[in-house]
Amino acid sequence: MKARVLRLTLILCMLVSVPAAAQLKIAFVDSEFIYSQYPEFATVQQQLDRLTDQWTKDLQERQRAVDALFQEYQARNLLYTHDERQRKQEEIMRAEEELSGRRMQYFGPEGELYRQQDQLLRPIQEKVLIAIEEVATAEGYDFVFDRSGDLTFLFAEERHNISIQVLDELGIEVQEGVTPGPVSAPAESSGVRRSGQ
Repeated sequence: MKARVLRLTLILCMLVSVPAAAQLKIAFVDSEFIYSQYPEFATVQQQLDRLTDQWTKDLQERQRAVDALFQEYQARNLLYTHDERQRKQEEIMRAEEELSGRRMQYFGPEGELYRQQDQLLRPIQEKVLIAIEEVATAEGYDFVFDRSGDLTFLFAEERHNISIQVLDELGIEVQEGVTPGPVSAPAESSGVRRSGQ
């Protein structure tokens, strides 16, 4: 939260310090909207979802196997000799470590999911970024912000939203009537009343 406020303050200071003669031209995009309209993105997301489901099932099966080992150990604990008890405990601990290692292999910070996302999504993200740069350059914008990101927009005029132009640049037709959502929430939903209401 503090980082957002600091970024917003920095941007506002930067904008205020610019002389009136050198007005900055600023636009924004809604990357979530752009990706929702991008057919390749949906295909990649489905691939990632299938991999995630497959890996989750594998981890669930392994967890059931670990649980079964533990239940067997508890049921027979009194029958084991000291050495057998120690061997079973080590077997359970190894199985739990293998499960934890597999979980990290699939879903860890450097895991398979991260690598697959990077490999599959990066080309799409690069195309979108190039399209944003093309539109911004053609329209003369100095800055383009993403309202789907960490930067919080308290208010933005929809006329500065260039998401549709970016989709046009990507060669993606947007269905009639489909538009990015509004930046600011309606006053009624925030509990704030406008004068005259």
